[in-house]
Amino acid sequence: MLNEIKESILVACRQYVDQRIVNARQAIASANEAAIGDGKSSAGDKFETTREMMQQEIARNQQLWMDALRMEQVLAALDARSHKGTAKLGSLVATNHGTFFLAISIGQLIVGDANYWVVSTASPIGQQLVGREAGQEFTFNGVTYAIGHVT
Repeated sequence: MLNEIKESILVACRQYVDQRIVNARQAIASANEAAIGDGKSSAGDKFETTREMMQQEIARNQQLWMDALRMEQVLAALDARSHKGTAKLGSLVATNHGTFFLAISIGQLIVGDANYWVVSTASPIGQQLVGREAGQEFTFNGVTYAIGHVT
């Protein structure tokens, strides 16, 4: 059962990353087209300003694309098989304040009819979870979390 939940969360994570890649590629293409189109119909300072704005937009979207590709690599390397012991990348950690999947930074994700928090191991809450095991507690932002199980 828990392996099926983890696999469903992982599928949703992959869909999220795939969509980010598509969106970034489309935005880069649109900015390129806008820069080319404006160059044909503009002159002087307006052309230079528009071209610079489009270059900034392209650079921003290239960064988003690279971030999504890094997320894709993390997901590809992730071992989502069930394991006992301490929380690590690929773990599903149930606490008294929600269930966390240690993978990439997405935030809240609804799979089926349940809410999960998909967090990176580098995020502040992810750093608190890594290395913990069932029965342990930790405090984060003034809230005490009790770990029920790690899968």
